[in-house]
Amino acid sequence: MSLTSILSAEAIENAVKECQAPDSFTYKKFFQLCGLSSKSPKEIKDVFQILDEDNSGFIEESELKFFLQRFVPGARTLTEAETKSFISAADDDNDGRIGAEEFQTMVLS
Repeated sequence: MSLTSILSAEAIENAVKECQAPDSFTYKKFFQLCGLSSKSPKEIKDVFQILDEDNSGFIEESELKFFLQRFVPGARTLTEAETKSFISAADDDNDGRIGAEEFQTMVLS
């Protein structure tokens, strides 16, 4: 399964373009632009599984750094500040990583 089987390639490209400058990434805007925030809970879970590279059931900080590259190879990495704010926004149980339920809640918020 690929991200383009869930989201349109054009929407993904537009979302990544909007946050090319360092420290310009905003998860809410990104999820809206790529169309993820209007997807079903199952589709959001499928996207989570694609982003969870090591299949641990969590998106860790090391995976989150390369978040944009999972959508478009060659995209920039997230800055440390962006990565930390992304995690703190989603990490309801304060374990330092984002679980599937936390990700879904974040996307749909």
